[in-house]
Amino acid sequence: MRVGALEARRWAGLVFAAGPGDGIGLRLVFTTPDGERRDLEDWYWMVSRVGPHAPHGSYARMEFDLAAEPSPASRPRESTLILEWSRREDAVALRALARAPGRVEWVGDDPWGWETTWEEAPDGWRAGLECVEIAAAFAPREGDRAAAVVVWEPRGAPGPPSRPGRALDRARRLLPGLDRWIDDARADWDRRRPRSSGAAEGLVEAVTDNLMWTVLLQPETGRLYAPAGRRWIFPKPRDATPGDSAPRKGGSGDEEPLDGDQDCAPDPDDWTVFGWDSFFNTLALATASGRLAWDALLAGVESRYPNGNVPNWRSRRGGTPDRSQPPVGSFAALKLHLACPDADALAAAWPGLRAWNDWWVADKGGRPRREGLTPGLFAWGSDTALVPERGWLPEWEVGASGHQRAAWESGQDDLPLWDDVEWDPGREVLAMSAVDLCSYRALDLECLSRIARILGDPAEGARLEGERRRLVETMNRALWSDAAGLYLDELPGGHSTRVAASNFLPLIAGVPSARRARRMVGVLRDPARFWGEWMLPTISRDDPAFDDQQYWRGSIWPPMNYLVLQGLRRYGFDEFASELAWKGALMFLADRRRTGFCRENFDARTGRGRGRRFQSWGPLFALGAIEEFVDVCPWRGLRMGSRLPAFVARGDAAVDGAVRARVERLRVAGEARTVELSR
Repeated sequence: MRVGALEARRWAGLVFAAGPGDGIGLRLVFTTPDGERRDLEDWYWMVSRVGPHAPHGSYARMEFDLAAEPSPASRPRESTLILEWSRREDAVALRALARAPGRVEWVGDDPWGWETTWEEAPDGWRAGLECVEIAAAFAPREGDRAAAVVVWEPRGAPGPPSRPGRALDRARRLLPGLDRWIDDARADWDRRRPRSSGAAEGLVEAVTDNLMWTVLLQPETGRLYAPAGRRWIFPKPRDATPGDSAPRKGGSGDEEPLDGDQDCAPDPDDWTVFGWDSFFNTLALATASGRLAWDALLAGVESRYPNGNVPNWRSRRGGTPDRSQPPVGSFAALKLHLACPDADALAAAWPGLRAWNDWWVADKGGRPRREGLTPGLFAWGSDTALVPERGWLPEWEVGASGHQRAAWESGQDDLPLWDDVEWDPGREVLAMSAVDLCSYRALDLECLSRIARILGDPAEGARLEGERRRLVETMNRALWSDAAGLYLDELPGGHSTRVAASNFLPLIAGVPSARRARRMVGVLRDPARFWGEWMLPTISRDDPAFDDQQYWRGSIWPPMNYLVLQGLRRYGFDEFASELAWKGALMFLADRRRTGFCRENFDARTGRGRGRRFQSWGPLFALGAIEEFVDVCPWRGLRMGSRLPAFVARGDAAVDGAVRARVERLRVAGEARTVELSR
């Protein structure tokens, strides 16, 4: 039985999934003294803190502010409703306690329109799933408290026949011990969970808690996956205007920017896998559970179309067969395998990753699908003939231009670099050779080469490495600018004059020589351009678009910070890597402590959180700092300990004392190994 908050709107409730298309739901409803009902999607706007969540459900906690208005303008401050649940083998205890006037109650339902429904029974509910009987017993009704035990029993198993009602009898017997059960589970998880302390307090917890609460279910397959966030379930348009659903500019000072997602709510009947989001989520999930991390990675790989394309996004009823997203899947798979070895999972991922790699260079009109201006280089694009009919698409995608679809493929939707690039309607690509895509391609080839050797195919590994070598040689010849000290996009008139954080991606791909890498880091370290108190901005600080601070126009984004950080480590710039990692982590933690949110991006002028309030890749900021203490990477193997930046060691406004990070449990390949690290 899969148990968890596995449906996107179910911030306050559980799904019990016995198999694909077979399960039942339970959710919490709160009614105010004025008769206003708080249910399902309302809870998103009322979350005050995403609490602990053990990987296998032994303990989970979510906190809400009952005084918060369930709307995009809400600012949850207090935790006036605490929801906790704990699983033991074939039973779950749930408890909700409100600290405000009103009434809490459980509601039984059928998520995703599943056929099974609860039936009333004496002192509880009962339902028959395909292979099990499931029952719920409830504590005596109180206005401010709701408690229940849910039990399931196999049906048709060998041995004495299961008596109808036996599950409900067991649930009733367990009910009196519910409080102790949950309290003991909380104490046990608090004792053994991964954690960090000192200036890094909350660092590990921010990763594990947020990512565990992001894991959802694909109902028709029973597969677990990690979406971009619980509101990124496409699409259920609601009075949306085309082009009007990207996060908007918000207020200033202590006022949080609006989320920008008020125009659409998650579709309760669907799921959505985003390309590169899924693979970044994999790396963060590994801090909590290697098994879940592999599940998420395989879900990302399996979102591909028959032609090999792992799309920008794909859902149960829609997707983007015309375009992909940055190919970071093989990097995530290799890094995950080194940390949580699983040869079977790696082998399962291999065909899809390999097919995706081929998709970028498949023949299209006599040329490779995404060939750039210089043969052998690459450009972002969109295959117009494959764009779906209006049908079931988010409103903002209806009628989008080829240029916009190509920008979406890049993952940096409105990056100012794309402003200067024309759309080539004949070849259906941006008229350029893109530094970022060429770098992703080189990294993909390198990681696939390593994976091929791990899986026992050295010949394929050598072939992929040869292809990578040719790409790197072409990049060094066509994209390097000695005057700029960087690799620059190739445009029809020469090199682009605009520079983004993604211009440093050749570092993670191992493209530059040591001398060129030093030149690049010199540009990166220039406070007038990228370095500084808040970093890394997506566009250089001296670019006219920097002050936009709108989406990818100047804001700080977790994935770009994380990729550039990996590049610094690859070339041995450990001191600069530590500074980047800690500044990102402390910025993220300060915002989380202040708001309880896990933000999508950050303002590069103030360090304030922006965009969606719960975004799955937000914890990449924290993961980068965790890896300063212990990490395993493809190029330098196991790394332990770090050079502590002076601003952290001496303490500053964002830091409480000296850093002492203690990782009590490091989960590797499903086993808990005790590790203690201190600084």
